[in-house]
Amino acid sequence: MAHTLVVVRHAKSDWSVLADDRDRPLATRGRRQAPAVGHWLAGQGLRIDLAVVSIAQRARSTWDLVARELGDPLPTTQEAAAAYTFDGDALVDLVCALPESAGTVALVGHNPAVEELVESLTGVSAAMPTAAVAVIDLEQWSRAGDGRGVLRAAGRPADGPLALSAP
Repeated sequence: MAHTLVVVRHAKSDWSVLADDRDRPLATRGRRQAPAVGHWLAGQGLRIDLAVVSIAQRARSTWDLVARELGDPLPTTQEAAAAYTFDGDALVDLVCALPESAGTVALVGHNPAVEELVESLTGVSAAMPTAAVAVIDLEQWSRAGDGRGVLRAAGRPADGPLALSAP
């Protein structure tokens, strides 16, 4: 069974708020950016089975805004402490442990980890600014990180059209 990983970097956070890193909220710009990700995903016809979301407030808020644009049925959402990392290898481990029964998984995380993850999975370097998305095809979750994934799309939907290439 082939799998699709949708990597999402959280939207722009508000650095003016005095809060721990984990509790930092989205900025106004971030609250505008995040729905564009969901709108783009819905337009691609990607049916997400599971969303694995960092426990950081900005990641959870990003996913909430993305998910509102997806329509029904909403994917199962799992908050994961392991996704609150800045280490791409830790995200590769998280992806390798995903259930094979989940065909399409969204992973909402942080940089530089998400950029490192995309490169580890595909061998392609892709910039992941805030509210960016990368769509990757993989043969098996358990073999993620072997560099054989296919990067089908990458970019920030709020900046303009992204093309999803044929698998």
